[in-house]
Amino acid sequence: MTALEAVILAIIEGITEYLPISSTGHMIIASSMMGIASNDFVKMFTVAIQFGAILSVIVLYWRKFIQSFDFYLKLLVAFIPAAVFGKLFDDQIDALLENAIAVALTLLIGGIILLFIDQWLNDEKDSNDEMTYAKALKIGFFQVIAMLPGVSRSAATIIGGLTQKLSRKAAAEFSFFLAVPTMLAATVYKMYKYIDQGNTFGEEQITLLAIGNVVAFIVAMLAIKGFIAYLTKHGFRIFGWYRIVLALIILIRYFMGYPMQVI
Repeated sequence: MTALEAVILAIIEGITEYLPISSTGHMIIASSMMGIASNDFVKMFTVAIQFGAILSVIVLYWRKFIQSFDFYLKLLVAFIPAAVFGKLFDDQIDALLENAIAVALTLLIGGIILLFIDQWLNDEKDSNDEMTYAKALKIGFFQVIAMLPGVSRSAATIIGGLTQKLSRKAAAEFSFFLAVPTMLAATVYKMYKYIDQGNTFGEEQITLLAIGNVVAFIVAMLAIKGFIAYLTKHGFRIFGWYRIVLALIILIRYFMGYPMQVI
């Protein structure tokens, strides 16, 4: 992997991680088009740069993270389902990552859902933004669905929030907060596996990780601000169409003989 490829992947991570469009789907296309070889470092890199995206949430919403201990308990309750199911089905999830058709189908189905989700769930006049432990747990189970590649963690948890009568803004923000423990755990686990397999970090690997995290941090901050502003006014429809187009691109390339390999 070159420094330029690291920057491109970090930009994609920063933009797509918090939008309901699936960072996995975008990584598939980007890695395929750039011809990035799949190896242990590249696989770890695409997860480890999430740390930069995590920091963007903490910086933007730092007041929330010092507000009360209750805030952390609710995040823990929401995090537990994904932690349990992720540990139980880690190998099966990795296997699905190699299946471009599965990713495309989840992108397509999720896109269709987003086209109509504003009509089905979101009546802003009846919203109640108070976060309870019950709501947090239910949103946490929606996050489990996002373990299927292409679903989008952001889309699943935001939809989960809407089912609990949160407003669009509150549902999106709780999705951001929940990303912190979820993505941090995934990053630490992936780096542990990388080292446990006998790999080491040389100067080049450390440099690429530093570049990737800095770029992901900056881009994610801009993406979060823009997403909240757009979502509050316009809803999810445009993201639904975008996912459908992305799914069709993956399927067309696949059936034309251009394999989409997840890095």
